[in-house]
Amino acid sequence: MSNTNRRDFLGMSFAAVAAVGGAASLVGMKQAWDPLPSVLAAGYTTIDIAKADLKPGTPKTFKWRGKPIFLLEMTKEMVDEANSAGLPKDYHLNIGDKTYTLVIGLCTHLGCIPAWQKTKWKCACHGGEFNASGKQIFGPPPKPYVVPPFSLKGTVVKLGETGPESKAMMAARA
Repeated sequence: MSNTNRRDFLGMSFAAVAAVGGAASLVGMKQAWDPLPSVLAAGYTTIDIAKADLKPGTPKTFKWRGKPIFLLEMTKEMVDEANSAGLPKDYHLNIGDKTYTLVIGLCTHLGCIPAWQKTKWKCACHGGEFNASGKQIFGPPPKPYVVPPFSLKGTVVKLGETGPESKAMMAARA
């Protein structure tokens, strides 16, 4: 072998080792950047409304991504009040003959967690009030409760996955 061929062989060997090392580094970096499976699993929460033991007129609080989620099966009086206020049908979650309010339970003023008081949510921070539909009715909150992204399959709500029902509810509140 001549010196030139030997030099070329060493150069190609070095390039091959560097390419393999670079590819392995990129794979390792991608694995480090990807969220852990436990983090991905925490992004979704499922609620089976049929098994949630809801009492009409009394909300239940669930947790999704560290935020409270208010789920309220509305009474006939609450639905009548929403209809008389001119709220569109898509303002609520309708499953069969039942109407629900499904919202992120944070005051839209400063993010406090309001408490339920018979027929409305009241925020202790600055006195903001939201009716059973999640619409602001008094105080400083600038807009209604925010609807979380969710999909619906039968009576199972999957929070964290946008479906047509949540898109319609978000549009009705915009």
